[in-house]
Amino acid sequence: MSAAALSLRNVSKVWRPEGRPPVEALRNFSLDIAPGEFVVFLGPSGCGKSSLLYMIAGLEEISSGAIEQHGKPITGPSAERGLIFQEASLFPWLTILDNVAFGLSIKGQSTASRRAAAAEILRSVGLGDMLEKKPDELSGGMRQRAACARALALRPEILMMDEPFAALDVQTRAKMQDFLLQLWRDSGASIVLVTHSIDEAIALADRVVVFTARPGQVKTIIPIDLPRPRPTRDPRYHELRDQFMDLLADEVDRAFAEQEA
Repeated sequence: MSAAALSLRNVSKVWRPEGRPPVEALRNFSLDIAPGEFVVFLGPSGCGKSSLLYMIAGLEEISSGAIEQHGKPITGPSAERGLIFQEASLFPWLTILDNVAFGLSIKGQSTASRRAAAAEILRSVGLGDMLEKKPDELSGGMRQRAACARALALRPEILMMDEPFAALDVQTRAKMQDFLLQLWRDSGASIVLVTHSIDEAIALADRVVVFTARPGQVKTIIPIDLPRPRPTRDPRYHELRDQFMDLLADEVDRAFAEQEA
């Protein structure tokens, strides 16, 4: 589909650890993601969700198949695609301002313009009074906001997130989900988010891609037909939750059986 921001065609990944049998992480995975779409990857541990993110980011090679951004093959990392990890991955020796400005250096901007742009986006994510703080002086939620600001400063067309809120408490996680939705609306980027949380998937996604156990394949794709903010007391919310629980039950059992074996 030429209109797709991101196209995955029969993507497979086989890990070949030295001295051990090959591990097939993904098999013939195909998906199109539209410009500005919010897609969530949901599945059991070890099904290749994170591996697929790293291949989209250009940080890992695919074993077979193709991944394209606007019809052009992805062959390596690019400022057009941002990746946010579970841990904020900020440089501990730099201030929050300099952490965000650091990514802009690849665009060849002057130090002054980089710092001005970093300060502006940090203010937009509610960290305008934290510019000179170091990462260890911030809460977990603030560090993740700073990580989002660093990724968004490059104005990527596609933003990937690997369980970015998993380490946060329930209240902070809910606040960060609201924050992420606002950033998504403002940026216009396509977002691909990996999670193990059914509630998070329902709260955030336009579509949820349910993975099989390893090797990861598309089991089904479910559009979330609820208005935002998603009403957790709506009967449709609970219907979706039950549907995802049923879809994942067999896959989780298969994943556990493989790990025990």
